Amino acid sequence: MGVVGCGGMGQAHIKNIQELPEAQLAAVSDADPETAKKVGTEKNVPYFGDYRKLIKSGLCDAILIATPHYFHHEIGIAAFKSGLHVLSEKPITVTVAAADAFLTAARKSKKVFGVMFQQRTLPEIRLAREIIKSGRLGEIQRTLMVNPQYRSQAYYNSAGWRGTWLGEGGGVLLNQSPHGIDLFMLLAGLPNRVTAKTRTKIHKIEVEDEAAALLEYPNGAWGYYYTTTCEAPSATLMEISGDRGKLVLDNAGLKFYSVKPSISKHNATAKDMWGSPEIKEEKLSLPKSETGHKEIVRNFCAAILGREELIAPGAEGLWSIEFINALILSGKKNKPVEIPVSRKEYDKLLDGLKKKSKAKKVKKVERTTDPRISK
Repeated sequence: MGVVGCGGMGQAHIKNIQELPEAQLAAVSDADPETAKKVGTEKNVPYFGDYRKLIKSGLCDAILIATPHYFHHEIGIAAFKSGLHVLSEKPITVTVAAADAFLTAARKSKKVFGVMFQQRTLPEIRLAREIIKSGRLGEIQRTLMVNPQYRSQAYYNSAGWRGTWLGEGGGVLLNQSPHGIDLFMLLAGLPNRVTAKTRTKIHKIEVEDEAAALLEYPNGAWGYYYTTTCEAPSATLMEISGDRGKLVLDNAGLKFYSVKPSISKHNATAKDMWGSPEIKEEKLSLPKSETGHKEIVRNFCAAILGREELIAPGAEGLWSIEFINALILSGKKNKPVEIPVSRKEYDKLLDGLKKKSKAKKVKKVERTTDPRISK
């Protein structure tokens, strides 16, 4: 494996690759030649200041992309065209149109395409997926996700690309919230219509630091989503309410409440005006499993070797981009937006925002990752 982007998260991925028996670090590249040289020398592998040279070097079977968002699809497409497998950091790209191009290149190459959604490896998520697949939840009737992710102004001041339309292409929705959004889409499904509000509340940035949306699903279910970098503590709450039960996932863990008989059946047959179905909190046994970034890399290598199915297929990275683009577009238009998002309309919106984007100077560039999520 070659690693493209040797900043904070790239360093963590390099460490994980070196610790896995399924993988071998073959080369590194970084847009900053000095960083590439430093990391390559330390790890005793060839280094490149241009990712194209790494891709064409013949040293790698696969690459892991750990650059800023805008470059993910560009690098990935080049790798697929050269016959390499690709594991991309989240999000897979910034726009739905670029995601389409990324997925098309992956399909044509017939190579393995994964995305770094490591929270899918959590035991609570694995079990929640099984509960939904088994039918124990019943048809989904309502969803909720509240997912604050606090960041200070110092965070946004750490690099010129952060908090700008030109450098980042979005704010809390595109940078801090994709993991939560991915889990929300994975468990509850993709809505077909959103009515959103977005704004820049307390930070000195161009992009949104707060977003909220009402959701409508193909089966008629309703939902609500909220995220921000203006709130602490960062306590996550997800609820998925079905005809036969309810899943609740928060910082304390996963809970499942069964409802017997189903709400639809009880509603149609109950004789007692104050009656209600039997509600029981089921005892859950979490599966034992490896978690984190390393498990996604290991699984990606196992998929290349034909041993396992991907935990986080790159094609499913489109779900979160559809959702994010829809919320940003709806927030800017102040109108409901349908999913799938109009590719032309979103590209036009983003191009206009990028043209108004101003260059940002920073005193010192910081390329360190959050120590809480580096494992």
